[in-house]
Formats: sequence, C-alpha cells, structure tokens
Amino acid sequence: MRSSILFAQFVVNARANASGNAKQTVTINATIKFNFCNRDTFFGVNVSSTRVNFAYTKLTLASGDIKKFYQSRNGHIPVSVNLQGRGVQLYDGSVIWSSQVPLNLNFTVKTKAYVLGKSIKPKFHRKIYCVVVYKPTKVNVPISLKKSCTV
Repeated sequence: MRSSILFAQFVVNARANASGNAKQTVTINATIKFNFCNRDTFFGVNVSSTRVNFAYTKLTLASGDIKKFYQSRNGHIPVSVNLQGRGVQLYDGSVIWSSQVPLNLNFTVKTKAYVLGKSIKPKFHRKIYCVVVYKPTKVNVPISLKKSCTV
C-alpha cells in the first residue's frame, strides 16, 4: 500500500454571523493511509504519534490521532488516520476555494523499543511534513503522497 490521502468531504460555507459580518467556514473529512515499517531484526517497537494536523498556512482545518500500537521486528503494518474538521472559521476571505489550494500535513511519529527488558529504551522521533494540493475534482479519489512528503 502506498501513502495516500482521500478527501471524502471538503465543503466551504459562506454565511453571516450574529453581527452581520460575512464569514466562511470549512468542513473536512479526509483519510490518510501509509505503511509503518520496522526494519530492525532484533526488537519490536511501540509506536505513538503527536496529533496529525491538516492546515492552510497556520490555521488548522482538520486533525486526527494515530492509535498507539506495537510493531514486531522485521514487519510492517498499514496505518489509517481519519482527519476531521467541522465548521472551522476561515479568516482570510481572499482564498478562492474552487481552485487548487495548498494544504500542509504535519505530525511526528514516536517509537520506543525495550532492549534487555526495560533497562535500555532507545527512542526515535521522525517528523513528517507534506504539502497536499487540494483540487475540487479529486474528491473521493486517493491522492498519492509519495512525492509531496519530507521526513
């Protein structure tokens, strides 16, 4: 399985608030899929993560969590993360959401191994940053993250 993102829902609403000012809100439902590989031949690892954030510039539009799991030695496991954001208020009305919009995806994967019981605990952190270009024609179509992520 390759790493990919699938937008199930991406809706931008324009409405007025109680004081009569126009505002835009966005609702996103997306799923990220990727493989986690443990190439070590001697020990398994416990895997956790920081919150997965999906943002436009610095405004977080959606977020999700990776459930903690244990990965045995010389193994790999498919990981799926659901990102949801409901009614997030957009402050920059100059963005044309009907065209291509660059979005940022970032999180840190944390691994910890127990070598010789709990006396030696090596820890590893890997920051993952992706730039995803949302296109309205790509709803319910997996978009590859192969060339858009840096580790």
